[in-house]
Amino acid sequence: MHISTKLCLLYFVKPAEWMRKLLPGMVWKIPSGEKVLYLTFDDGPVPGLTEWILEELEKFGAKATFFCVGENIVKYPELRVKIEAAGHHTGNHTYSHLNSFRSGIRHYVRDTDRAAGVIDSRLLRPPHGRIRPRAARILKSRYKIILWDVLSMDYDRDLKPEAVLNNVLKNAGPGSIVCFHDNLKARENLEYALPRVLNQYAKAGYRFLPLDEN
Repeated sequence: MHISTKLCLLYFVKPAEWMRKLLPGMVWKIPSGEKVLYLTFDDGPVPGLTEWILEELEKFGAKATFFCVGENIVKYPELRVKIEAAGHHTGNHTYSHLNSFRSGIRHYVRDTDRAAGVIDSRLLRPPHGRIRPRAARILKSRYKIILWDVLSMDYDRDLKPEAVLNNVLKNAGPGSIVCFHDNLKARENLEYALPRVLNQYAKAGYRFLPLDEN
């Protein structure tokens, strides 16, 4: 039976191994025997919320990766400067936050490359974690495509903040790439979960590092 790659559109907190095999060559986790977490934030930058995230990270000496939408970088270039000045990394989240399965291949690739004009990074996270295999084959030649090991689901307004926190605490371990969101839809859940994630893992001896472009 053929399993469609569209099954990857289903949002699992911790993607199963069979799902990861549907998209070979993607980075889901950084194998490590050390206590390291890779916190990532999608969709920003957003005035007010991005600064709050930076303040929370600074409290714990944490470094993270912000997957930025090109349009937002153009609107708020000072926020990109703040992110990078604080020692965090930025990544490409396309220019227009495109859904690969609802866009033509050429348009999607052009939109991604357009974002690269304002986001100087080899790191790419497809919006929604969705990318057509052909688009992936084209883009892998010039980008390092990052998905996630743990999806916080902070954007889901039907989830209580405590559930978002537990999504991370029950699933993230050494080398996990954890996906949060730097957008207003996620704000309530993020403001509850992020400080507690930082506190719990810091107490357990974890370090928080940005993703490497190499």
